[in-house]
Amino acid sequence: MMGKKKSITEVGVDDIIKAGLFVEEEAKEFYRILKETIGEAKGLDPREVWRKVVDNRVLKPWHPHGVHQLVYYSVYSHWDSSTKGPPIYWFPSLNESRRANLGRVMEIHGRKLLGTEYKDPIKSFSLFQKFSVEHPEAYWSIVLKELSVVFREPPKCILDTTDKSKPGGTWLPGSVLNIAECCLQPASHPSKKDDDVAIVWRDEMDDSALHHLKLKEFREQVMLVANALDTTFTKGDAIAIDMPMTVNAVIIYLAIVLAGFVVVSIADSFAAKEIATRLRVSNAKGIFTQDFILRGGRKFPLYSRVVEANPCKAIVIPVIGNDVGLQLRNQDQTWIDFLSSVNHLPRPNYYTPVYQPVDSLTNILFSSGTTGDPKAIGWTHLSPIRCSEDAWAHVDIQDGDVYCWPTNLGWVMGPILLYSTFLCGATLALFHGSPLSRRFGKFVQDAGVTVLGTVPSIVKAWKSTNCMEGLDWTKLKSFCSTGEASNVDDDLWLSSRAYYKPIIECCGGTELASSYIQGCPLQPQAFGAFSTASMTAGFVILDENGVSYPDDMPCVGEVGLFPLYLGASDRLLNADHDKVYLIGVPMYKGMQLRRHGDIIKRTVGGYFVVQGRADDTMNLGGIKTSSVEIERVCDRAEESIMETAAISVAPVDGGPELLVIFVVLKKGFVGEPDKLKMKFSKSIQNNLNPLFKVSFVKIVPEFPRTASNKLLRRVLRDQMKHELSVRSKI
Repeated sequence: MMGKKKSITEVGVDDIIKAGLFVEEEAKEFYRILKETIGEAKGLDPREVWRKVVDNRVLKPWHPHGVHQLVYYSVYSHWDSSTKGPPIYWFPSLNESRRANLGRVMEIHGRKLLGTEYKDPIKSFSLFQKFSVEHPEAYWSIVLKELSVVFREPPKCILDTTDKSKPGGTWLPGSVLNIAECCLQPASHPSKKDDDVAIVWRDEMDDSALHHLKLKEFREQVMLVANALDTTFTKGDAIAIDMPMTVNAVIIYLAIVLAGFVVVSIADSFAAKEIATRLRVSNAKGIFTQDFILRGGRKFPLYSRVVEANPCKAIVIPVIGNDVGLQLRNQDQTWIDFLSSVNHLPRPNYYTPVYQPVDSLTNILFSSGTTGDPKAIGWTHLSPIRCSEDAWAHVDIQDGDVYCWPTNLGWVMGPILLYSTFLCGATLALFHGSPLSRRFGKFVQDAGVTVLGTVPSIVKAWKSTNCMEGLDWTKLKSFCSTGEASNVDDDLWLSSRAYYKPIIECCGGTELASSYIQGCPLQPQAFGAFSTASMTAGFVILDENGVSYPDDMPCVGEVGLFPLYLGASDRLLNADHDKVYLIGVPMYKGMQLRRHGDIIKRTVGGYFVVQGRADDTMNLGGIKTSSVEIERVCDRAEESIMETAAISVAPVDGGPELLVIFVVLKKGFVGEPDKLKMKFSKSIQNNLNPLFKVSFVKIVPEFPRTASNKLLRRVLRDQMKHELSVRSKI
């Protein structure tokens, strides 16, 4: 990487030219400004030198990435992370912190809640976070007034802990509402009016037109679909959505919740077998889908894949125009026919919401277990409140923001994005197409997106193809990242697109409806690291014996979450919830800790880095899957195979996990790793997910096992990590 060894005072014009500013006059002018800025920061800590470089906007978004690398790595060339913590790239200012949602609330309530210890939103953030863990009732009573949440019947209290059979407590008991209605109605705080734009979107093949849907039109379209649902389904039915996250998908999602049905979330990338499993587990009575998926002008079949899964009834939306481009089964309906079922109503665009107790089921999402069917996790009306608070406090989503995050309603990020946008009073930005294309980047520019969410593999693709060159992303106030481990250099590239705006890292789970560790705009940020536990989220890091490390000690271990966590699951539809999340987890100060499964590292300075999973669940491209699922498919890929073991490892320089398959061959067979790699990839893509790919295949004589014959994947993982480390040094 350019300039990693050279200190910033040693950088010369030649280095700048080599880094990519090839015009000598430009390089000389850049050198002059850089030296002037460094001169102002002479003798200062490298963090202050970098802060000066960023504040003076020495580095521009259009400068070649090599120049950004040269300056950043040179500034921090002698930085020792083991004694000083990770290098900082973004610093909050006091003025900005007071305008942030959380900072504003801290300025109003800080002295009353924290007394004389309260100083300002930056100095007192950690104290306020700790207060929110110890006094969640006080924190939530403030935040509920900040979100667009309106109760039909208010809660008797914030938290009831009298039922000892519920270690997570009972949240907002007695309250009745419909969370979809909260998304659709005008509000004074956050400011949300009927003529405000609720959704801005663009179709992939149309570079010019931006489409806008105002809140009133949006509400009427949701209510129209809610009325049509009542003519087709029975109250309480589970109804699946398997399609890209389009405007129609968002309308359908909220209509299902508004009308008192339950959404079943299925990702549009799944193979037919995976769709069938989710339909069976959820007992779905119908499914909304598209005839095709459009990517780069090409059509890919979706309805035919859904039909292979044999749903009771499919309602099919055409990807282009008004006509479905294929023959439907007798029991299936086109979107137009479905909507026409309400033509007889006097007010088809008006619907009275179905109000429910706050703990009623609204959405079934799925998370892979280590064996058998994926875990079916139920979201209630509480879950959107939790994820919206995350966005309000940590991502700082405010009314007036335009929030974009390429995702799908089949993954937890889809519902999180939808609810976070509307309950914080922002505008949702949707691109109907591939996020890997320049067209997506142009949409971000043209739609005036202010907060852009990503997954690291997308950022890596943008950087490697240079497809975003020349676009103006300077309206962005921040980025977000989740789903997998971030790569420092990819994040350097991303942040530099908008004059080094912060990337808020988020790590949580479907069952938490939120993140338990995140970044925060009231704290300095480091690339690829989390700066804090989330508001109201408490946890300890456990050693191998289940004993917690001291709170401020740098360490590596498994996370044990505090049980009082608004929005966290208390049931699974197809598994024993307590067995999965509670049984076998140590107690801490009289609390039954909750299992999450992450191994995390706490650094010097109190930052966090996720090191992987404690169990054999792996994270491939932001999608959690299990070793067992992968092995089941690979074992059948070739007759020479006796058994396989699937593991994932992070690359030495960080970034998304790599899938590695270890193979033991039957006696007398000889295998070629490259050929097996192709067969495994094809089999996994056909049977599990077309987004998964095998990075390495290792043929071994036997697998390491315990005395009880359990496969030791951890040993294989350590072997592969060592091999990759050795390779990186050659």
